[in-house]
Amino acid sequence: MGDRPRPRRALRAPGQGGVARGLVELKFRHRVTGLSRSAGAVDTVTGEILEPSSIERGQGSSRTVTGSFELKAQAVIVTSGGIGGNHDLVRANWPERLGTPPEKMLSGVPAHVDGLMLGITENAGAHLINRDRMWHYTEGIENWNPIWDKHGIRILPGPSSLWLDARGERLPVPLFPGFDTLGTLDHIMKTGYGYTWFVLNQRIIGKEFTLSGSEQNPDLTGKSVRGVIDRARADVPAPVKAFMDHGADFVIEKDLPALVRGMNALAEKSSGPLIDEAALRSTLVARDREIVNPFTKDLQVTAIRGTRKFLGDRLIRTAAPHRILDPKAGPLVAVRLNILTRKSLGGLETDLSSRVLTEGGEPLPGVYAAGEAAGFGGGGVHGYRSLEGTFLGGCLFSGRTAGRAAAAATG
Repeated sequence: MGDRPRPRRALRAPGQGGVARGLVELKFRHRVTGLSRSAGAVDTVTGEILEPSSIERGQGSSRTVTGSFELKAQAVIVTSGGIGGNHDLVRANWPERLGTPPEKMLSGVPAHVDGLMLGITENAGAHLINRDRMWHYTEGIENWNPIWDKHGIRILPGPSSLWLDARGERLPVPLFPGFDTLGTLDHIMKTGYGYTWFVLNQRIIGKEFTLSGSEQNPDLTGKSVRGVIDRARADVPAPVKAFMDHGADFVIEKDLPALVRGMNALAEKSSGPLIDEAALRSTLVARDREIVNPFTKDLQVTAIRGTRKFLGDRLIRTAAPHRILDPKAGPLVAVRLNILTRKSLGGLETDLSSRVLTEGGEPLPGVYAAGEAAGFGGGGVHGYRSLEGTFLGGCLFSGRTAGRAAAAATG
C-alpha cells in the first residue's frame, strides 16, 4: 500500500482461520523453482526445502538446501510481488527514458521480492510485459535499525526543505519536496549522481518529516489517538529523532561551515567534496530573503504558503514560513537522499479473470496471478504512475478476481 501502514491484521485473520479449519496449509522455508504441466494444464509446483534459520533482525536467512518438494493442485496463483529486492534485475529492466540506473540503491521491499517467481512463470509459458514500468522513490534513507539488507525508509516530506543535487545546485521548478517523484527521478539521473540533499533545520524536520513503514508510525498502527496528538505536539517525533541520532544519512550542526564539512564527508568517495560553502550560503540567503517578501517570485515559498491555507497541513504538516538560517530554528540539518526501490508496475500479463496469458494472448492453463506480480492487474494497470493506496486496490481486487476464477474453474 504505497508507504502507508498495511492492514495486515485484516488480511491475517482469514488466513489463520483457514489454517484452523484445515483449508490452508503453510509451507515455510519452501522455495519454488519450477512449474510444470500434466494433461495440458500447469498443475505441479516443484522446489527446494531450505534449512531452518534462526537469525538476528536485519540479517539474511540461510539458503542452504536440505531437500526438495513437489506439490500438485488444480490451479496455481502467483502472488510473489515484483523485483524491488533484486537490484541487478532492477538495473537490467531500468527504463531508457530515465538514463543510467544508480550504482547505489536502497531497498524499500524485503530481499525475497527478487523476481524469481516471475522468471519461473515465464519459463512455464507466461508473458511478462511492461518490464520497464517501475516506481522508485527519491527520498530514501538507510534504516538505522534494518529488517532486511539495504533496508531503506522513505521520507514523506512537507514542502519547506531546500532540495539540492549532489553538487549543491537547487532542483528546478516544480521539483519541490513531495511534488513529482518521476520528474525528480528523471532529473537526478541526468546529474550523474545517484543521491541528493535536503537542507533544513530542526523546526522544519520536527513538523514536516513523516517516515514510511509501520514501525515508523506506532501511533497509527496502534490506533492511538493520543499518540497522534502527541506526535503533533512533539518538537521532533520519536521515530524521526531516532534517525537524527543514529541515521547514516543525517548531518546535524549548529553552523553552516560545519554542516558543509559533514555533507562533503558523506559524499561519494570517488567524487570528493562537491558542496561549496559560499555557493550554498548564497542559495540559502536568497531563499530566506524571499520568506519576508509577500510578493515572492520563489515558487517553493508560494507553495509553502499555499499548503498552510489547508487547516490539516497548517496544524501538523507544514512549518510556519521562516528563514532556514534563523539560529532560533536550529540546529541545521542536511539529509542525504538515496534512490529507494519500491514497486514494479509491469509483470505477468493477465486477463479480466486474472488468468496468466501466454505471448500469443491465450490463457496459460491453470495459472493465475495477482498483485504486484501481475502489475497490480493486467500486467500494468496503472500505466507509468501510481501512488500510495492505489497499489492496495490493485492487490485486493486482482486477488479476489483470481481466487474466484480459480475456484470456479476447479469447481
